[in-house]
Amino acid sequence: MALLYNARYRALFYQWLAIGVIALIAWSMLATASHNLAKHDIATGFSYLSRQAGFVISEAAISYQPTDTVARALFVGFANTVKVSVLAAFFGTILGVLVGIGRMSRNPLLQRLMLAYVEALRNVPLLLYLLFWYAVIINVLPPVRAALPLAPHVYLSNSGLVIPSVGFERGLASGFAALVIGIACAVVIRHFALRRRLASGQPNRGLLFAWIAAIAPIVLVFILGGIAMTFDLPEKGRFRLTGGLQVKPEFVALLFGLALSVSANVAEIVRAGIQAVNKGQWEASMALGLPRRRAMRLIILPQALRIIIPPLTNTYLTVFKNSSLAIAIGYPDLVMVSNTVMNQTGQAMETIAIFMGAYLSLSIAISLFMNWYNSHVALKGR
Repeated sequence: MALLYNARYRALFYQWLAIGVIALIAWSMLATASHNLAKHDIATGFSYLSRQAGFVISEAAISYQPTDTVARALFVGFANTVKVSVLAAFFGTILGVLVGIGRMSRNPLLQRLMLAYVEALRNVPLLLYLLFWYAVIINVLPPVRAALPLAPHVYLSNSGLVIPSVGFERGLASGFAALVIGIACAVVIRHFALRRRLASGQPNRGLLFAWIAAIAPIVLVFILGGIAMTFDLPEKGRFRLTGGLQVKPEFVALLFGLALSVSANVAEIVRAGIQAVNKGQWEASMALGLPRRRAMRLIILPQALRIIIPPLTNTYLTVFKNSSLAIAIGYPDLVMVSNTVMNQTGQAMETIAIFMGAYLSLSIAISLFMNWYNSHVALKGR
């Protein structure tokens, strides 16, 4: 009876009881589903993953052929989802920071333009914007023979975006190793330079040496002939474009829509973070004679970052989940490839469980990384 009055024992007991009830419910549901599927002579299990896929995926982030397995096809869909989501988060964050700072501008015209930008993107469903951008690319942009030159050897048309491509004949592994070593050296140099600056109060060239350390290994490997690259530049002919890397219109529309959506949310997060910093920080920086730009970069934004990171995590989680809307415009993400697999194999439960697990794993990985970074930049109590 004494255990019933032990708070620690009761807490553990209730937790294990909850886990047991959930496991029992899950086992009951699985057993019922297996019985009903067997009753209707429907195959179960994950052995179908080793079968030949037998269908084409229009765009693949990794190599894929219809003769590959179903598991490979699902992994291609997963890789496509990660690729477009990471790029959208990257470009959306950069644009969102600029828009958020513009929302705090003293120029009333710029401030209102940024406000209109944010409100227009946040108050319209993302799916409508994806359909809108896809329709613009397909129906408004010129055909390939009249493609718009955005930059040297970069063309945009209703067939998508064509950019220069880079290939490695040899040295991809050694180049990647050199890049990792360079980044590690740059981090160490920057860390010690910052500690020395804080200890002495004297400026140093730690950032310059860090950049040199980051670039030097890969440059050295390239000079010694450890890396051999080929460049394929697109050329505009009379009727078509030759060479380069063809980016499908579905990918362009999805990336554009997701990145703009992310940028609007990031802009509001950045604005709120900057406004949360005490006005005395602005006044102190101006009293020291710092220009407004340097005060923003050196004093305000580092303090606002501690407020920005937690809601930014939710934005990054949302962009990965919103990438599932790609099915509406025909981009072969994980959901679209999974639907094709379900239609061919008839094993919906297993396939849905796979892509649910994939999204869950991505969300947990993002949360862990952002929580680590948040603890890294947070104020440490003494």
